[in-house]
Amino acid sequence: MLVDLIARLGNNSIYHVRDLGRMGIFLFSSVLGVFRRPFKLRPILNEIRIIGVKSVPVIVFTAAFTGLVLGLQGYYTLRKFGSEGMLGSAVALSLIRELGPVLTALMVTGRAGSAMCAEMGILRISEQIDALECMSIDPFRFLVAPKLIATLVSVPILALFFDVVGIGGGYVAGVLLFGVNSGAFLAGMEHSVVNEDINMGLVKSVVFALLIVWICTGRGYFVHAIRRAGYGAQSVSMVTTQAVVMSSIFVLVWDYLLTAILL
Repeated sequence: MLVDLIARLGNNSIYHVRDLGRMGIFLFSSVLGVFRRPFKLRPILNEIRIIGVKSVPVIVFTAAFTGLVLGLQGYYTLRKFGSEGMLGSAVALSLIRELGPVLTALMVTGRAGSAMCAEMGILRISEQIDALECMSIDPFRFLVAPKLIATLVSVPILALFFDVVGIGGGYVAGVLLFGVNSGAFLAGMEHSVVNEDINMGLVKSVVFALLIVWICTGRGYFVHAIRRAGYGAQSVSMVTTQAVVMSSIFVLVWDYLLTAILL
């Protein structure tokens, strides 16, 4: 029994080390694929449309209600200290430094990351990736690189869009619903937000974008090598769920690490 337990632990360790190495090589090959010729703009624009433009409705909806809630909660808290005039800076800093990048990444993971993983998984189980390799077409340049570039471009822009819409929601809740002075709201925001706050949000967005595209495309690409996944439709479903959960967890962990580093 003890021997079986040791053998199981050893097998699990070997599997996870091998999986980590496989994903590391996948990330390296994907980045190299970005610089391989010929460069084609059309696939990148198509991916930006799928990953970025089609995510705008869900980003607007999430940002508006996040801003409204921040306005409500901020007003309730600041009123206890007679500091309602600080509502603008509280809403803006919360969104720009923290909530904008994180919630944007989670929304993109759920909407576009799951689609990327499922697409790569279906290409793998239908042997289309094997066919590309047989035709000497680099799957990293042809399939992964456009997604990588499009995600790195789209997520920071969506995060800025999230910040603007969210601040608008906070303004509606604080100024229009509760009567906070409009000038105090805008002046507080202007005096408290500096370039470092915006840069922090953009750095987080770029790192989150890299995590999303790496994990989601990587898990789909290696669907055949993932334990208990197999080679069918059910395996794609299982790996897609796994990729979304992993991406979300990694986004939250890296949010803490980046906040600790950049503060």
